[in-house]
Amino acid sequence: MTRYERLPDISDDSRFADDEIDLRQLFATLWAGKWLIIAVTFLFAAGGAAYALSKPNIYQSSVLLAPANEEGGMGGISGQLGGLASLAGINIGSGGSNQTVIAKEVLRSRAFLADFIDRHNLAVPLMAVDGWNIKQSDWQYNREVYNPETGQWLPNEDGKSQQPTDWDLVKAFKENHLSVSENKENGMVTFSVKSLSPPAAQQWAQWLVEDINEHMRRQDVAEAEARINYLESKLTDTNIAGMQQVFYQLIESETRTVMLANAQQEYVFKTIDPAVVPQEKSEPKRAMIAILAIMLGGMLGVFVVFFRSFLKGGRPEHGAEVGT
Repeated sequence: MTRYERLPDISDDSRFADDEIDLRQLFATLWAGKWLIIAVTFLFAAGGAAYALSKPNIYQSSVLLAPANEEGGMGGISGQLGGLASLAGINIGSGGSNQTVIAKEVLRSRAFLADFIDRHNLAVPLMAVDGWNIKQSDWQYNREVYNPETGQWLPNEDGKSQQPTDWDLVKAFKENHLSVSENKENGMVTFSVKSLSPPAAQQWAQWLVEDINEHMRRQDVAEAEARINYLESKLTDTNIAGMQQVFYQLIESETRTVMLANAQQEYVFKTIDPAVVPQEKSEPKRAMIAILAIMLGGMLGVFVVFFRSFLKGGRPEHGAEVGT
């Protein structure tokens, strides 16, 4: 029984001694390699600061929007005459909430964005500039890609023109410049546009709202006019007074749809908070980049110090110290 009680005491003392020696060895190793840790951390800090300073400022402008036709208007007309329209074999559309969903998807579509970029001549600002000169209020062009004097895209090393395709332009705009978000609680929609130029960010956001409203208005007017032509042709083909009355009512509703669409300047989205020229950059977060670089440098320096100590045989020395 006495022997049984002594064995745990010896093992516990040895374990505590091992822990104490490990802790001393840890701090001794770190202290011995402190200059290496400082050097690696300094190099990473300098590299992070240089990278952060080399990145141009990016500005973001946002516009807050509300669905313009969520209640009443053409949605009410559609509800009142939906049964009559089904009798005539046509669909006169749905309410404003569905219009808003469709408009958001159209805004993100490749066809709409390609037309938007081409209409407003955004190919050069998207793909051939390095920054924005605030003093001169002009783009800083990448002269290895584009010649602003001649307005020509320059060839690359293989002799091929660097003029981007619609695919390249839409991809760049969606990934680097456009952001669309929706508040699920109140249905508000926010368009955010990033650019190297503060005025361009505001202008592009404003153009997006105007163009999507105009696009949806033209589409609905064209569909309503097509339905009117269809109803008028059906009206001439029937002699039944009841059906003629139905067609007259449907033609009246479609005519009202065209009139309301042409009268509404903000057709799908109503501007609540317009886009303004940003006065502060949104990116890059230079302080955050520098802090992350310092942290990575410190961790790498500590790892190198421990790895070097392991290769030099720190373990045998520790074992010899324990044995003595």
